[in-house]
Amino acid sequence: MFMFEELNAFAAVVEQSSLNRASKLLNLSQPALSRKISKLEDELGVSLFHRRGKRLELTSVGQLAYTFAVEQKQQQQKFLTMLSQYKDEEQSIITLGASLTTLQTTLPPLVNAFMEKHPHAELKLLTGKTHEIVSFVRDKKADVGIVASSISEAGLNCVPLFDDHLELVVPLTHPLAGKEAGMEHLQDLPMITFSKGTWYRKLTDDLFQRCTVMPDIRMEIDSFEAIIRLLPTCKAAALLPKSYLRPQLLADNDLAAVHLPQLRQTRRTTCMIYGEKEDLSETSRQWVRETAAFFTTKAPLPSRRTTAP
Repeated sequence: MFMFEELNAFAAVVEQSSLNRASKLLNLSQPALSRKISKLEDELGVSLFHRRGKRLELTSVGQLAYTFAVEQKQQQQKFLTMLSQYKDEEQSIITLGASLTTLQTTLPPLVNAFMEKHPHAELKLLTGKTHEIVSFVRDKKADVGIVASSISEAGLNCVPLFDDHLELVVPLTHPLAGKEAGMEHLQDLPMITFSKGTWYRKLTDDLFQRCTVMPDIRMEIDSFEAIIRLLPTCKAAALLPKSYLRPQLLADNDLAAVHLPQLRQTRRTTCMIYGEKEDLSETSRQWVRETAAFFTTKAPLPSRRTTAP
């Protein structure tokens, strides 16, 4: 079966009406070009040219072959153009790994800032727990992960973004609103918590055990938004990450944050993880650089921060 290369060489000879001019156009020696034409004729089993001295004239079947060669060349160019566009689109896709809580707290401002600068980029999201996000990045199912933990693993880069801790949130009409409380105030306090098995629930349960307090858990929910909406209705309290508790969010829902010094014990660092920078597309590298810069402008990063690609 003949190949594109022989067909393209044949079309060039026809269009240039000369082996010499066609060989210069194709950057081939004339003997090499002649061999390509002979190979094509052998594979087709027909003569494509009448050779009259140095002149070449198309045979009738040669005219058919030329029409076919032009069509194939056009199809080849169309395919290569589509392939190039596909590659460009693939390069602009970023697959992010994050937990549902990170999706609610950390990702929205990052996504908004990135899409403003790169409106043609496409973001895909994989959700899971911290160890699952690490696996996604390690196995190249995700380009970048955002996790509420520092990760130390060979082959993965870990960039600390910000420190966070839990805060007590209550309705404005709650007796603790506007006061500085202690952990003892959580004893028998009606609360809404995250469901068992989630990282935030484990964090709060460990805290309660260390401080020997037992709140009155009224509901278990896996959504920050649902907890925020239910607090005033249920007249209950909740422990939520400080990064989520924007002043406007509290004001819009008639809530107040209560300062408990012991809650500093729940400090945790949210980090960005990614594999070898050579494996990242340019768009993914831009995400890494701009995400690191986003938090750099808000607050100094820890000294152990690695350099973004």
